[in-house]
Amino acid sequence: MKQSLIKYVPTVFIAFVFVQSLFFKFTGSYETDYIFGVLGAWSGLGFFGNYGGYIIGVAELIASILLFTRFHGLGALMAMGIMTGAIFFHLFTPLGVVMPEFSEAGEVIGNDGGLLFTMACFVWLSGAFLAIRDFQNPQGTLNKIARNIVNHGA
Repeated sequence: MKQSLIKYVPTVFIAFVFVQSLFFKFTGSYETDYIFGVLGAWSGLGFFGNYGGYIIGVAELIASILLFTRFHGLGALMAMGIMTGAIFFHLFTPLGVVMPEFSEAGEVIGNDGGLLFTMACFVWLSGAFLAIRDFQNPQGTLNKIARNIVNHGA
């Protein structure tokens, strides 16, 4: 029972964060428009401002699904990769750590106090924990991939 909880608590946490954010990413919410608009303008990649939310949302959905399959180690690595990007963009671009909160009319009514950034950090840590567990497990997908690389010199 304890081993199951150790695995499923971070798994469910990551999936919860990713799946609940899909509503924002797939409906063109003000928050999503703001985040990806800033990143699109900063990077000079206009398409990312327009479609970045959908691209990241699809990646988060795939990672969430993989977390509940025998390929959960790959889902954990995907979660880490996605959140590495999020953390980087929060820290090293004009986006910043504190995100504005919007009313239903699209007016800024406050900020999130860094909650989105904090959640990204916890998702990254949860993904790292799950990836390390899978790598250490002789039956884990990441362990098998690593052994295959070592044995075949890829």
